[in-house]
Amino acid sequence: MISIQNLTSKEEIISKISEQLNELDLKVVEENFEKPWGAYWRISDQDIQKFVDQFFPNDNIQINSESEQSPKILLVAPNARLSWQYHHRRQEVWKVLVGPIETALSENDQEVEAKEYQEGDLIKIGYGIRHRLIGAEDWGVVAEIWQHTDPQNLSDENDIVRLQDDFGRN
Repeated sequence: MISIQNLTSKEEIISKISEQLNELDLKVVEENFEKPWGAYWRISDQDIQKFVDQFFPNDNIQINSESEQSPKILLVAPNARLSWQYHHRRQEVWKVLVGPIETALSENDQEVEAKEYQEGDLIKIGYGIRHRLIGAEDWGVVAEIWQHTDPQNLSDENDIVRLQDDFGRN
């Protein structure tokens, strides 16, 4: 499991999570520590079963070995808000590893009040559902899996439709 207990600086937390992912023998294929809302680590799709076993052990997550899953660990800064967004070609499953965090979910473009989620909570974000991950008073950590809705046209970062973004991204 991921633990960042008693750590306060972004640098300390990034170092600790990187160390823990290495100890769990999860191959990191991409990392970005410059995100204005925090950071992420993308894990190799070849490690998807290990990722699910580690972070979603009792959640009955279906793995499609013929499709990319893009498993990630997201680090969200205190009070930071990711964009209000949705996707055309994927749904997502999130597991709160370190919380609380907040998430707003809506079936239309109207942003709703965010709900608080605690460590261990599972959040399923269906295809086309508008969503936003929000940091609470302290750093939060979320495990994420993409579930592609079109195997012939996989979702990627270009499949983000941003409706609002605190950082001016389109």
